[in-house]
Amino acid sequence: MNSVQTITPDMRPAAQRSIPATPEALLDAVLTANQAEDPRTQAVLDSLIRHMHAFAKDVKLSYDELHRGLDFLVRVGQATHPLRHEGILLADILGLATLVLLMDAKAVLAAGGTEPALIGPFWRANQPVLENGARIATDDTEGQPLLVLGRVVSIDGSPIAGARIDVWQAAPSGLYENQDPEQEDMNLRAVFVSDDDGRFWFESVKPSGYGVPIDGPCGDLLALQKRDHMRPAHVHFIASAAGHKVLTTQIFDANDPYAYSDAAFGAVGSLLRRFEPAAGGTFRLDVELKLEPGETRMPKPPLS
Repeated sequence: MNSVQTITPDMRPAAQRSIPATPEALLDAVLTANQAEDPRTQAVLDSLIRHMHAFAKDVKLSYDELHRGLDFLVRVGQATHPLRHEGILLADILGLATLVLLMDAKAVLAAGGTEPALIGPFWRANQPVLENGARIATDDTEGQPLLVLGRVVSIDGSPIAGARIDVWQAAPSGLYENQDPEQEDMNLRAVFVSDDDGRFWFESVKPSGYGVPIDGPCGDLLALQKRDHMRPAHVHFIASAAGHKVLTTQIFDANDPYAYSDAAFGAVGSLLRRFEPAAGGTFRLDVELKLEPGETRMPKPPLS
């Protein structure tokens, strides 16, 4: 009668051996399993895996806490729809979006270019193209008149003709039109094209500060952190031109009570400006948008 040989773990092929029950061996196994073809994807995932494992060890994450975090991410996805992007809001209130923008813009800032700012969750595709000088607010939009005088230039100050400038803002009520059924579609949104001297201009109403949406998971996170949800008044700009990198920025009202406590951490550096009083109760905002030479890659609007 033949004896039965016992197969021990050490006798099995390496691919069939169990992972030793240690955090270090587990991390090595997960990193080994990451075999992305693209080198950049490989590097990003390797770093993400290392940092997630280090985070879990650092805070001694419990299994219950892990699942509460996963449920939160599921809720972020469920709260996102064509008129709301909760994921972008999450990156904003954690300061992650501003961090990435500042890292990307290190070179252009060193050269004196315009500081970038968040796209935010409210930019829409297919905003109407208007002639310079047009009013972007509908006649029934109440508020103090605002004249915006802008210019798009290269780093060396030379004008950029034919640049595309997307602009959008909240109403004085603190709501973007996609949040407010009382506003007409595409109210306070437009696209302009710079003239031969790089200039663009339009009429609007002075925006007010507003609270980021708190009726979803991001609102729960802000409450958990005991944080305010307010943002200072601002106007959004995205400037793009052939042969130049796209600039996404915002100009904030330096007199707004929330100018130095922005819930989305976007009101940085020189982006705080004064909306200057002008004749007849009008306010005026002068904007210079300096573009860095490079590849023109338009971001994708978060809203349709």
